Amino acid sequence: MRYGFATSRSPYVSTNVVAKYKDRKNGKQLLLFGQAVEADSASRLAMKTPWEGDVLCNSEALESGLDFAFLRLGIDSPSVDHPIIMSERLATPLTSRVLASELLFEAYTAPSVVYAIDSILSHSYNRPDTASTSRDGLVLSFNTASTCVIPVLNGRGILSQAKRLPWGGSQASDYLLKLLHLKYPNFGTKVTPQQSTWMLHRFCSFSPSYADALKTLSSPAGMSAADIIIQFPYILPVSEEKTEEELARLAEKRKESGRRLQEQAAKARGEKLLQKEYDLQNLLALKEWKNKEKKADFAARMKAEGIDSEVMLDEDIKRLEMTLRRARRKEEGLDDEPGEEPSFPLVDVPDHELNDEQLKEKRRQRLMKAGYDARMRAKKEKEKEKEAKEEQERQEQIERQADPSGWAKRIRGEHTAVMERIKERKKRRAALTDRKSAAAQARMKNIASLADDQPPVKKRKKGGNDDMFGENDEDWMIYRQVNLDNASEEEEDDFATLAALESKLLSYDPAFTYEDTYSAIAVKRSALMSAFRPKYEEGDIQSAHRIHLNVERWRVPEAWFGPPAAGVDAAGLGELIEIVLKTFSQEERTRLVKDVFLTGGPALTPGLVERVQSTLQPILAPDTPISVSIASDARIDAWRGMAAFSRTPELEKVSVTRAEYQEWVARGSNDGGEVIGM
Repeated sequence: MRYGFATSRSPYVSTNVVAKYKDRKNGKQLLLFGQAVEADSASRLAMKTPWEGDVLCNSEALESGLDFAFLRLGIDSPSVDHPIIMSERLATPLTSRVLASELLFEAYTAPSVVYAIDSILSHSYNRPDTASTSRDGLVLSFNTASTCVIPVLNGRGILSQAKRLPWGGSQASDYLLKLLHLKYPNFGTKVTPQQSTWMLHRFCSFSPSYADALKTLSSPAGMSAADIIIQFPYILPVSEEKTEEELARLAEKRKESGRRLQEQAAKARGEKLLQKEYDLQNLLALKEWKNKEKKADFAARMKAEGIDSEVMLDEDIKRLEMTLRRARRKEEGLDDEPGEEPSFPLVDVPDHELNDEQLKEKRRQRLMKAGYDARMRAKKEKEKEKEAKEEQERQEQIERQADPSGWAKRIRGEHTAVMERIKERKKRRAALTDRKSAAAQARMKNIASLADDQPPVKKRKKGGNDDMFGENDEDWMIYRQVNLDNASEEEEDDFATLAALESKLLSYDPAFTYEDTYSAIAVKRSALMSAFRPKYEEGDIQSAHRIHLNVERWRVPEAWFGPPAAGVDAAGLGELIEIVLKTFSQEERTRLVKDVFLTGGPALTPGLVERVQSTLQPILAPDTPISVSIASDARIDAWRGMAAFSRTPELEKVSVTRAEYQEWVARGSNDGGEVIGM
C-alpha cells in the first residue's frame, strides 16, 4: 500500500495486511497493521488482507488500512477534506468500487474521488505529453495478482482491446514455495511465504529461451554454475563428553536396571505359578467332595465354582498339572516333554447310551477333536510343503549345475514377469483414481451389474430361481476386478516372490547386479525428484538446513509465459500480446511495439526485457523496430503518475463529488434498488 500527498516526492509504503491481536500482558485488544502483524505468531494467524487475489472483498480490512494511512499523513480528524485518487487494476468489478466509495464518501466524507488504472498512470508519468515524446505504446503491467496487456495510442488506453492474465507476483511466490516443499519434503525448518518472496526477488530471473536454459542445466557443470545455496539457521545439538568413570557408572546403572527387571519378571512368574498351584489344590479338594456327598449336592458345588461337569473338572485339573510340570521343567533347564495326544472317549459312543450331561460333553469333545484334527492336517501339509520345497530346491540346484545359463534365463524371465505384474497393477490403481478412465468406468459397470434393480428373492422355490451366477468359475472373476483389497494381497505375494528370485540371481548369476533389481530400477524412475537435490551425509545438520536453487530460478518466472506449467489454465503473456496486436492495423501495430513499456514490481526481475524482445520477434514482421523499456521506478511510478495527474485540469472532469454520490444513492433508494457503480 502506497499513500501520500500529491505534493510529496515519494509515498509511504506499508504492507497491506491487518490483524486483531490481544496483548497478554495488558489484556488489551489491539489492531495491528503492516509490519506490526509480524510481532507475534497469534497475530500472523489472524492476518487479513482487503483483497482476495486482486479483488476488493474485505471492506473492514480496507478501512483499517485507510485509518492507518490517514493518521500517518497527519489527518487526525473525523473527516478527510482532501480529494482522493485511488488506483485499481484492469477490469475491477463494480462491487469493489461500491465498497471503496462507501468508505471514502460515508466514513471519511471525502469531497471527491477518482479511480484510475495503475499501469496507465505509470505510463503517463514516464511518457509526459510533450512534443518530443510519443504517447503510443504497449503497456505490460506486472501486478501482485495479475498481469495486464494494455495498448496505448495518443496517450489513451484502448481498454476494449486490453487483456489480463491471472498470474502475478503473489502466485509466483506461492509457486516457488510449492516447488521447494516438493523438492525438500523433510526440510529441517519451515520455509515461510515471506522467505519465498525474498528468494523470488533476489535470485529468480527470466531466460531468453527457456528450452536452451534447461539444456544448459542438464549437464553437471551447468547445474553447478547455476546453483545458489541458501543456508537457513540451525542449532547444533549439544553433546557432552563423559569421562571413563561416568561411562562406567552409567554401564553399571544399566546392568542394575536390567537385573532389577529380571528379578521383577521372575517374581511375577513365581506369583503366577503359585496362583496356578493354589487353583490346582482347590480343584483337587473339590474333586474329593464327590465321594463325600450326594450327586446333586456335588453338581451344585461345581456349578458354584463355575464348572459345568465332572469331565470339565478333570480337564481343568489335567491342564493345570501339565502347565505346572512344564514350568518346573523350564526352571530346571530341561527340554519340554512331548505333549500327550488328547483323548476324546465320548465321540464314538452312541447317543442313546449317554445322558443329557454326557451328550453335552460329547458335543464339546467333537468340536475339540475337529480342531485337533485340523491342526494335525495343517501340520502334515506344512511338512509336505517343506519336503516339496526342499525337493524343488534340490531339483533347481541340479538344473543350475547342469545348465547355468538356461537356469539364469528362466529365473530372469520369472523376475521380469513379476515386475510387469507389479507395474500393470500400479497403472490400474492410478487409472482408477480418474473416474473418466476406461478402468474406472469398467469397474463402475461391474458394480452396476452386481447391484441391479430387481428385488432379491426372499424365498427359494424349486425351479423358481433363474440366477445361475457363480455356477462357473469365470463368474467370480468379476469380484477380483471390483475388490481393490485383493490387489494389495496379490502385490504382497509378488513382492515376496520378487525378493526370493532376486536373492537367487544375486547369489548365482554374475551378470545380475544390484542395478537390475526392482528397487534400483524404481529409484532410477523416481530420480527426477532428487536429481537437483544434493545428498549429504547423515547427521550433517548444517547441510540439512540448506536450500539449493537451480532450475527453480528460471522455472518460476517462466510461468508468466507458460501458465499451464504452474497449473493455471490460461494463455501465456506472449499469446496475449499476439492477440492484442492482431486487433490493430499494421501501422498501429508498428507504433505500439516501438515502445513496449514494463511496469510493476515483478517487472524488475532480471532478463524480462530480453525475454519480451525474443517473444515479440517471431510474431512481427522481420523489419519491425522493437523497443522494450522499464519504468524509471516500477514500484512507485503508478503513485507518482497519480500525483502528476492531480495537478492537471482533467482531474475535476473525471472526479465524482460527494454530492453526486449522494444523489445516486438517493436515486437508487427511491427506485427500490441498489447502487452498484458510479
